[in-house]
Amino acid sequence: MNFLMFVVLVISVGIAVFAIQNSEAAPVVIRFLVWKFETSLIFTILGSVGAGILLTLLFWASRAAKTSLRKRRDRQGRSPA
Repeated sequence: MNFLMFVVLVISVGIAVFAIQNSEAAPVVIRFLVWKFETSLIFTILGSVGAGILLTLLFWASRAAKTSLRKRRDRQGRSPA
């Protein structure tokens, strides 16, 4: 688990450095349905990464909760030997 955390940290730092180095880039226009939003490239990159992390955590949390409930149900279903 510690190795995975280290890999995530290295990737996060790399993304942050990339975004900061490209902060002088031209503004980016983001269009979604009826919204039109103009922002810098750094906020677009960091926002996209943040949204990806949040979505991943949401899916992971629901799967972890289901697994935990299943394990608890299996333990309670067993009779003591």
